[in-house]
Amino acid sequence: MLDWTPIVFVTFKALVLGTGMFFAIKWHYDQGKKDKDKAKQNRAVLRASGKVVAGFVLLLMGLGLVTFVVVRMVGLDMTLP
Repeated sequence: MLDWTPIVFVTFKALVLGTGMFFAIKWHYDQGKKDKDKAKQNRAVLRASGKVVAGFVLLLMGLGLVTFVVVRMVGLDMTLP
């Protein structure tokens, strides 16, 4: 006898995810048609966020370098086991 529970739940999950994907794609398509001027604004926001991320990475690398130098000056053991 075939167990009906996985069949029902997988079918329900496929229907819910399929419906959600359809409406997500439809919403994004409608938003793209609605505002063409937002493309320039989005590029500016992406450029600014890229600069912030690059600055954060540089600061993180600088912090790592300073930490490495301080640890070496103090004489801590940095060998891996």
